[in-house]
Amino acid sequence: MTPMATPRIDLTAAAMLLGLAAVWGGSFVFAEIALRELGPMTITLHRVGWAAPLLFVLVRLKRLALPRGWRIWGSYLVMGALNNAIPFTLIFWGQTALEGGLASILNATTAVFGAVVAGLLLRDEPLLPRKLIGAALGVLGVAVVVGADALGTLSLRNLAQLAVLAAALSYALASVWARVRLGDQPPLVNAFGMIAGSTILMIPATLWSDGLPDLALAPVTWAALAGLSLLSTVLAYLLYFAILRRAGAANLTLVTLLIPPFAIFFGWLVLGEALPASAWIGFAVIALGLLVTDGRAARALAARYFLHTVTKE
Repeated sequence: MTPMATPRIDLTAAAMLLGLAAVWGGSFVFAEIALRELGPMTITLHRVGWAAPLLFVLVRLKRLALPRGWRIWGSYLVMGALNNAIPFTLIFWGQTALEGGLASILNATTAVFGAVVAGLLLRDEPLLPRKLIGAALGVLGVAVVVGADALGTLSLRNLAQLAVLAAALSYALASVWARVRLGDQPPLVNAFGMIAGSTILMIPATLWSDGLPDLALAPVTWAALAGLSLLSTVLAYLLYFAILRRAGAANLTLVTLLIPPFAIFFGWLVLGEALPASAWIGFAVIALGLLVTDGRAARALAARYFLHTVTKE
């Protein structure tokens, strides 16, 4: 039997990783534009509602069978809530008071939250010391981003920052839920089931909150909604699963470090936004926390030091 190749980042995987970071980073700018005319829940409904039929078409084109039974579709409803409906709405609401780049930095704590939540809830993901150190660095980075003065006060901006952090926690819970309840389904089927579940949840919630969606929107708003759904959701999932298959789950987590630079760049290019130095310093601390949590950088440095020591001897 031919041994399976170790997943690695080749040139193609690197290009796809950058593409995924770009379309996810762009989602923060798309949202800021759409928020000029629409509320957060309506934007979430547009994002998932457009994506659901397109993903269904892709599932059928690949001749994948859709699962049957209330249990699996109930799991998709929970997944849709944790991975789409709740975090999308929280981030969009947060962006009513925050720059998209700043929201993307706070959202980068998802990987740190994910490691801690998995360590607490999954037996095969122990809560190792490096994960606790990474979590501490993540919290420190958030404190730097938010600012020491803001920690003791309550304002709309602070609440918006907490909303984005709550979205990151929701994403982390979703990753655990997917591991436990959806691991035996094809990834594309899971993507469709999750998006369909979130659409079902968002229709009554949006009608109750915002009423019937207004279709008399500016062309730029429609373009932003199309970007959110077609690029930042449908295309993003296709890239996500392609990278997962080609480079592996560990390498895929690197996208978390690449999203904020793209979001900040697009925010500056399209909207003229600029972030203070504290935001960049906080992002650097959060990024260090992610690298510590991942552990590969530390292992590579240790191996290099060991090899250097042996060579000298």
